[in-house]
Amino acid sequence: MTTRLFPPERGPRPLRPSTCGDEVPHTPLRPIWCCRVDGQPWPCGQARLLLRVEYDGNLPGLSIYLAGLMYEAMRDLYRLNPHDGPTPTTLFTRFMAWTRRPT
Repeated sequence: MTTRLFPPERGPRPLRPSTCGDEVPHTPLRPIWCCRVDGQPWPCGQARLLLRVEYDGNLPGLSIYLAGLMYEAMRDLYRLNPHDGPTPTTLFTRFMAWTRRPT
């Protein structure tokens, strides 16, 4: 028995939001985590809209999916720039805060 914690496995693959037809999907370009279509920090505005539609009525599922991707982004971005990466608060706001229902 050991008290050592093992590093977690890789998170989910960012295959969402899905698209129709021949459109390029608004998925993240790793390891820099910007949108493949518009170059904005992912999830971009269009990705957020598409994810909301895709997860309509399943806010817990959307939150779990994005939390896994936030972890992956944190790992990638800190590996690229360990001394000047985004703060945890910035990443939480970018990935999670927008999913909350307005009060």
